[in-house]
Amino acid sequence: MDHATHHHPPAAAGHGHHPPASAAAATSWTMAAQATLHCLTGCAIGEVLGMVIGTALGWSALPTVVLAVALAFVFGYALTMRGVLRAGVDGRTALKVALAADTVSIAVMEILDNAVMLAVPGAMEAGLTSWVFWASLAFALLVAFVLTTPVNRWLISRGKGHAVVHAYHHAH
Repeated sequence: MDHATHHHPPAAAGHGHHPPASAAAATSWTMAAQATLHCLTGCAIGEVLGMVIGTALGWSALPTVVLAVALAFVFGYALTMRGVLRAGVDGRTALKVALAADTVSIAVMEILDNAVMLAVPGAMEAGLTSWVFWASLAFALLVAFVLTTPVNRWLISRGKGHAVVHAYHHAH
């Protein structure tokens, strides 16, 4: 049962049981940060791998970014599917859950971190042995995390994004 549809019985004396607004907000931000961190893990694996491969092969920025984005989606979906499959779900359903849970989050994260990489002068051309490349990539992922967390909070508050995975785990 997901938290959006979970019903708390009324407390004594006819008063509804509601957590303090600050507790609800903190929980929502915590859930959003955890969802974003989960998304960032898959994105970072794909992003780093794509940037490393493209840079090592001497590719220009466009094919390197395309590869990094594609791999970020693959690894992001794979991490979510792994958890859903553990809940005893078939592969097709796990893929549907991953697509519903992660697509918006990964897309936002990828737009942000690649925009930062492209905006930092010399980052894409720096090469794998340069601190500029690695510092820019770490900074890009940090920016993506910070700016994607509110997006995930908004999605979760509407029963979307990682709320789909959360609800699915609790339902099975």
